[in-house]
Amino acid sequence: MLWVHVPSGAALERRSLSAGEPIPAESVWIDLVSPTPEEDALAERVLGVSVPTRDEMQEIEVSSRLYVENGIRYMTATLMCRSESSAPETTPVSFILADKRLVTVRYDEPRAFGLVGTKLARTCPAGITGRGVLLELLDGIIDRTADILERVSAEIDKSSHDIFEPHGRRTNRSLTYQMILKTIGRKGDLTSKVRESLVSIGRLLLYLAADADATGWPKESRAQLKSMQRDVQSLSDYASYLNSKITFLLDAIVGVVTIEQNNIIKIFSVVAVVLMPPTLVASIYGMNFQHMPELAWTYGYPATLLVMLVAAVLPYLFFKWKKWL
Repeated sequence: MLWVHVPSGAALERRSLSAGEPIPAESVWIDLVSPTPEEDALAERVLGVSVPTRDEMQEIEVSSRLYVENGIRYMTATLMCRSESSAPETTPVSFILADKRLVTVRYDEPRAFGLVGTKLARTCPAGITGRGVLLELLDGIIDRTADILERVSAEIDKSSHDIFEPHGRRTNRSLTYQMILKTIGRKGDLTSKVRESLVSIGRLLLYLAADADATGWPKESRAQLKSMQRDVQSLSDYASYLNSKITFLLDAIVGVVTIEQNNIIKIFSVVAVVLMPPTLVASIYGMNFQHMPELAWTYGYPATLLVMLVAAVLPYLFFKWKKWL
């Protein structure tokens, strides 16, 4: 899919181009979403830029992600995608800054793109260029990342409360601990992906800030880049803090489960020790009496089997009631 954003008054009008339709000369942002080979060729022919392939975008070397070719700046960052689902992912997105145009190449739908596109469709600065769109996108991506970390923090706090809550509540604690452990594991995976994204964005901003100083960007744009760099650094520190807290909670829940298991084993051990002396006495003397009334009882054998069954079932029901099983 090939989308173009064309200035229209105080906003950017978003248009979808069909096959064979030319790219408007006044467009300032060309958004390639899972482009076909024909759309790649059209963008390369009209804009004079080389559109990176999906495999090239996934390269992790800095030299393959941040470089200049024929005066055109290529920048690739790893962004979060589907962070609110049960399977969050990261996706590479390329930003190509060519003169006054911005070309973005992506194979997924990071939510920040939709939010920024909607914002610019309502209002945008007069005379906006691809450089301004790039700054808006980066600002929206950072804001979206901050929202993800805030949500993760709230869910981690809830998990912490569930682990250290009073033991008086009548719940299936084994099932509760399994759910908490899965939640913590998912949040740890999400936090790791966010940190990966922040590192990538931080490198892009550092590269862009150096280029802005070298090419004489306006003072306001350079100040905005510095502000975004500080935001990314603070978010990276916060993500590290959340990762440490997740590690602590994992250790804590393992410790709590171990303590509860030890308490149950202690009860079993006490019961076994209490019953050992009667068992010993019964083993020695119980079967050596000459007169045992039950031996002549017609229903003695089935009654003994019933007593054995009850003696086995009652402890099981008691353990289930105490949530030990």
